[in-house]
Amino acid sequence: MIEIAGQTYQWNDPLVVIIGGASLVVLVFFLLILRAAGQSAKAAEPLMREMGWLGQRVQNLSEGQERLAGGLHHVSETQAHSQTAMLQLMEKRLSEVQRGMTESLQGTSTRTARSLGELQQRLETIDKAQANIEKLSGNVLGLQDILSNKQTRGAFGEIQLNDIVHKALPPDAYTMQATLSNGKRADCLIHLPNPPGPIVIDSKFPLEAYEALRRAGSPSEQTEAARFMRVSVRAHIKAIAEKYILEGETADGALMFLPSEAVYAELHANFPELVRDGFSAKVWIVSPTTCMATLNTMRAVLKDARMREQAGAIRATLRLLHRDVELVVGRVEKLNTHFNQARIDLDGIGTAAERAGKRAARLDNFDFEELSPEPTPAAITGQTAT
Repeated sequence: MIEIAGQTYQWNDPLVVIIGGASLVVLVFFLLILRAAGQSAKAAEPLMREMGWLGQRVQNLSEGQERLAGGLHHVSETQAHSQTAMLQLMEKRLSEVQRGMTESLQGTSTRTARSLGELQQRLETIDKAQANIEKLSGNVLGLQDILSNKQTRGAFGEIQLNDIVHKALPPDAYTMQATLSNGKRADCLIHLPNPPGPIVIDSKFPLEAYEALRRAGSPSEQTEAARFMRVSVRAHIKAIAEKYILEGETADGALMFLPSEAVYAELHANFPELVRDGFSAKVWIVSPTTCMATLNTMRAVLKDARMREQAGAIRATLRLLHRDVELVVGRVEKLNTHFNQARIDLDGIGTAAERAGKRAARLDNFDFEELSPEPTPAAITGQTAT
């Protein structure tokens, strides 16, 4: 019999058998666990030792980690300080660069504004020059139109000749478009005295021949243009010699005026035979420059001739001038005599004033002593006269 939980059971009761079996199983299992624990303890001794070593390593690693954390913290602080210093330096450098760029931009802006102003002025100057060039181009085209016509070209030469003569000679020394006894009209007649007598200046402008010579390219064209130039100039020389050199009326020669320095230079450089032909015909070729020099020489001749014509009047005027000078000299002598008498009178007045001053001083000092006898007025007058 067995009592379980306040109840009694038999040994062969199934419940008792189950409980006993279970208890036996538990006991066996517990014994097995104890045996396994003993074996595990023996087997765990190296593991424990290994765990101790691992613990020590873990502790060392922890300490190293702490040291590493401290180093990392120091490095972090150092890096933060360096970054702060770097940021401050960069801010300073950026400020300096910004200030420099600002100053540079201001200076560049000032220089740019000045350059733009100068450029504007130059553009204005260029615009004015362009306008002048356009105006000059128009004038050149107008001049070409004028020179393309023989009549207008002749008028151009006459106007230029008139301007030169007007500047070089007095108005009564020349006549423009003067008609001679043979009915020919000269462009200008200079009234020179005899000899040489009045001399004619006629304007000629062989422009076609000169332009043909300048345009000539091939040798044949140059030869033809040179022949054309010789024919034209010789025709002008012959016409002037026949029309404007009149015996007893004009001078024994005449002037052919070329209103172009280029044509004049071309003749003297490449056509000297034409200049010699002019000398032979007593027709002297002149340009605007040489014409002005020739007219100035004529002006000196006119001045000398007029002075010779007025020589008698000049001598009469000199005689009158000499007489006037003699009268002036006589009057100056009389005036000098009056000045001398006035100086003597002034000296007498000064002497009398000095004596009067001395007497006034004695009276003022109550000096009543006997005074020297006074000279009479007649004696004073005699002394003054002396």
